[in-house]
Amino acid sequence: MITQCICNSFREEVFEAVHNFASVGGDVFKIALYDNTAQLGATTTVYTTSGEITATGYIAGGEVLNGQTVVVTQPQTGPQTYITFDDAQWSSTSIVARGALIYNSSKGNKAVVVLDFGLDVTPTDGVFTVKMPLAGPNTALLCFA
Repeated sequence: MITQCICNSFREEVFEAVHNFASVGGDVFKIALYDNTAQLGATTTVYTTSGEITATGYIAGGEVLNGQTVVVTQPQTGPQTYITFDDAQWSSTSIVARGALIYNSSKGNKAVVVLDFGLDVTPTDGVFTVKMPLAGPNTALLCFA
């Protein structure tokens, strides 16, 4: 079962300064894709191959996420910091995935976020895309308020 969440270990590691989200000189974050047999959720601490998909056009460990950005805003509801990435894409592929794990490959493959797609997702015209949420307060992939 895949349960969408910020991983518990990541919540602690943020306050221990383990992860560096700087766009220049920061850590390398990756996204790996999983099928419906994967067991991912709040207690996931590191990248795992258990339940990871195997498909044409997909390499174990997934893809490097690009465009990481940290933004601090001051909306009326109070200060918020959010982190976002560019969409991840695999082309010429036969991927069927139920969810994903974003992890920090620079820091021992430590887990960050589990994504649950809610159903098996397949490529459109041979391109499999994980669209990241809008980069904004209360909508970004990771948001601290």
